[in-house]
Amino acid sequence: METQFCLSCIFRSIIFLVAVNGAPIIARNITGTHFNWPIDLGVTFVDGQPLLGCAKTWRGLLAAIVAGAVVASLSGLSAKHGAAFALLAMIGDLFASFTKRRLQLTPSSRSRGLDVLPESLLPSTVMSSELGLHIADIACVVMIFFVFEVFLSPILYRWHIRERPY
Repeated sequence: METQFCLSCIFRSIIFLVAVNGAPIIARNITGTHFNWPIDLGVTFVDGQPLLGCAKTWRGLLAAIVAGAVVASLSGLSAKHGAAFALLAMIGDLFASFTKRRLQLTPSSRSRGLDVLPESLLPSTVMSSELGLHIADIACVVMIFFVFEVFLSPILYRWHIRERPY
């Protein structure tokens, strides 16, 4: 059985992921310390560690959702689907942060697989029918996004867009 990939569907999903994950960084660079209220409101978990950490903010979540809605509208999907994709990506990102805190990793610390897998796999899987993705396409989206993050992050750091080279 031959697997056919939907290259336009994969490309669109990568564009969504880049926009949604880049929007919080752009919002932080534009607003500075304004509106950077932590999603977890400073609450600690039973292990004494922050629930999510101060790097996960309402400003970033809102920026991601707006970016998802805008990119979706520009690419022929509904803004509702774009916002849902963004929310799912951010839920994946929050899950990664929650897990990193349980592993006692510092906020914004590097954990490549954990940093990229939930935020790309969750929205690609849940929104697969809206995006026209099949299982092989989803695997490609996750792998391409992983490689993209590995190579793009140091460049964005050198350009003073990201605060860390990863």
